[in-house]
Amino acid sequence: MRLVIAGVIALAGLAVAHGNPSHDQTPIAGPYKDIWYNTLPGDGGTQADSVFSGISTFGRLPYSPCLATDDVQYDIAFIGAPFDTGTSYRPGARFGPSGIRQGSRRLNLYGGYNVPLQANPFSGAMKILDCGDIPVTSYDNAWAIQQIEEGHNSILMRRPFTDADKKGQSQTGKTLPPAYGPVTVIHFDSHLDTWKPKVFGGSPSEVAAINHGTYFYHAAMEGLLKNDTNIHAGIRTTLSGPSDYENDGYCGFEIVEAREIDTIGVEGIIKKIRDRVGTVNPVYLSIDIDSIDPAFAPATGTPETGGWSTRELRSIIRGLDGINFIGADIVEVAPAYDTNAELTTMAAADVLYEVLTIMTKNGPLSVGDPTHEL
Repeated sequence: MRLVIAGVIALAGLAVAHGNPSHDQTPIAGPYKDIWYNTLPGDGGTQADSVFSGISTFGRLPYSPCLATDDVQYDIAFIGAPFDTGTSYRPGARFGPSGIRQGSRRLNLYGGYNVPLQANPFSGAMKILDCGDIPVTSYDNAWAIQQIEEGHNSILMRRPFTDADKKGQSQTGKTLPPAYGPVTVIHFDSHLDTWKPKVFGGSPSEVAAINHGTYFYHAAMEGLLKNDTNIHAGIRTTLSGPSDYENDGYCGFEIVEAREIDTIGVEGIIKKIRDRVGTVNPVYLSIDIDSIDPAFAPATGTPETGGWSTRELRSIIRGLDGINFIGADIVEVAPAYDTNAELTTMAAADVLYEVLTIMTKNGPLSVGDPTHEL
C-alpha cells in the first residue's frame, strides 16, 4: 500500500528566499540558552541541537499533533500514513514516515536554501509543521483507507495560518477533489498501479481489491482523475504483454519508460511531462521511491533494476517548477531493507525537499482554489 508522508498545503503563500549577499552569517539557533555552552560567554542567543540529536521531525520542523485538535493552524503540514498491508512483495513501509524523518535531519542544517531552485522552503511567511502520523490499522485495508482519507480531510479542512484566504486567494472548508474536481496526476513509479482488482489480486473481497497496484483504478472509477492529461514516468517492470499498456489507457495515462532517458535525456523526460500536463491544470504529484534504481534506493516494497539515479529524479522534479501542484506524496519507503548509510530514506527526504521548494516558491496557484494536499 502506498505509504504517504505528505505535506498538506492549506494555502500556498509566496515564500521565495534569496541568498544573503553579506559574508556575515548567523549561527543556527536552537532551544537551549548559551549558559549551557559557556565556552564563549557573552555571545547571547541560543544553542541549536546537533544534527544527530533531538527529536526527529521532517527537516527539523516544529512538531504539532494536528489531528488532536482543530485549532492548530499552518500553511504546510507534513503527515505520515504508516501502512503497508496492501503490498504484494516486501512489507515494511509502515516504518516509512519515521525513516524519512530520520533521513531528513540534514536538510535544514545550514538554513535549507535550495541552490538549483534559488529558494528556501523553510523561510518566508508560510508556517510549516510536521503533524506526525495518521493512526492507521494494520488489519483491514478498507478501513485503513477510510482512516487515511479522514485524516487528510481533517488536515485540509481548516483555515491557514496566513491571511491570504481573507484576500480571496483561498476557500477553506474544502478538500480534494471537491475543491478542484478531477485532477491531473504525474506518477513517478516503476509500475503502472492502474490494475483492475480482478487482474491484480483476484478481487476476492473488498479488502483484497485495495492494494498497491490498484489505487489509480479506484481513483479513476471514483472520477478523481482528469482523463488524457495524466502521465506515468519511470515505468520499467515486466508485463503480461503489450495489452497491459493498452488497458492502462482507460485511466487516461500516457507512459514514459525509464529507459527513454538514455535516448532523450533528462530534458526530454521533463518536456514530455510538461507537454502532457500543462501549466494550468491542478496537478497531483505521486512519487514511488522505486522510480529510483535500487542501487541508489534499495529499501522499497517492489524494487526494479534499470531505474533512474537519485540525481536524475531530483533534476526531473526541479524541471517541473511552475506547474500548478496541488499536492504530492512519496510512498513505499521500507527502511528495513536500507543500508546502514540510510540511502533510501535520505533520497526520499531529498525528493520531498525539491517538491516542497517548488510549492513554496511558486506561491498561490494561478487558477482555482489554492488549498493543496501534498
